[in-house]
Amino acid sequence: MKTVSIIALALVAGYAQAAQTAPKYPDKPVRLIVPLAAGGGMDTVTRAVASPLAERLAQTVVVDNRPGGGGAIGAEITRDAPKDGHTLLMGSATFVIHPLLYPARYSPTRDYSTITQVTRQPYVLMVHPSVPAKTVRELVAHLKANPDKFQYASSGQGSLIHLATELFKVRTGTQMVHVPYKGMGAAYTDMLSGRIQTSFPSIISVMPHLKTGKLRAIAVSSVQRAASLPDVPTVQESGVPDFDVNNWYGLFAPAGTPRTVIDRIHREVVEILKTPDMLKRMAADGSEPVGSSPAEFAAHIKAETARWSEVIKKSNIKAD
Repeated sequence: MKTVSIIALALVAGYAQAAQTAPKYPDKPVRLIVPLAAGGGMDTVTRAVASPLAERLAQTVVVDNRPGGGGAIGAEITRDAPKDGHTLLMGSATFVIHPLLYPARYSPTRDYSTITQVTRQPYVLMVHPSVPAKTVRELVAHLKANPDKFQYASSGQGSLIHLATELFKVRTGTQMVHVPYKGMGAAYTDMLSGRIQTSFPSIISVMPHLKTGKLRAIAVSSVQRAASLPDVPTVQESGVPDFDVNNWYGLFAPAGTPRTVIDRIHREVVEILKTPDMLKRMAADGSEPVGSSPAEFAAHIKAETARWSEVIKKSNIKAD
């Protein structure tokens, strides 16, 4: 009995000593890398998270914009950073898609520890009013009756809009001609004129044109209806199986970052996402807060990788 007590005391002492010698987190400024230029949607969301996160961590959080290489530069900087939680990455759907199309020195599933999915942003399948279809079923019938006579716009080769539309084609057995643009600004000019008949843009970018009736919403891409378009059905509920597409932002750390650090950041960010100010910001951006667990976010990344790998292969999509 005495021996058991001695062992128990030794274990307690060991745990106490480990707790005392464990490094304090964070013990220096946290760098939050945005792999895109300042001023965009990801940058805005990241800065909205960074400010309250700094308060909760009682440490400076510096947003570091590292654009280039389709997001690869920022991803590689994070991958090579010390595994101590002082360098984090805000990733997006592009973070998963880029290595599937281009030679990349990073793997989303191997080189990073997932922390939490911060937001999701559904897209909307829309058409020019000259298109007679008002539902997904009608659109599919129209496309099958007019193969290869329909053009759709995207924000570029390999963009999420491109892949979302190709997924729609795969799931419905339809054909459309891809017309890539260097951003959706120029694309809207041609869509409003009727030169381009359809696209899968973000809800917030197309909303002004939906309100004026210059473009018509057919369905939203997410599995749940969008709060900003509650009367518009989803693609999946309209009869297209296994269709759930969202742009998203999420936090990553270098693989091997201590679980205690991952859990701390996750806990703080989830609480931030519940605040009225953050909910208001998300709604204004056409986004919805998520706050998934590290395991749930890891499963999401694996599912995204599988989905877009399938689409790229079946649609024979090549890099520029």
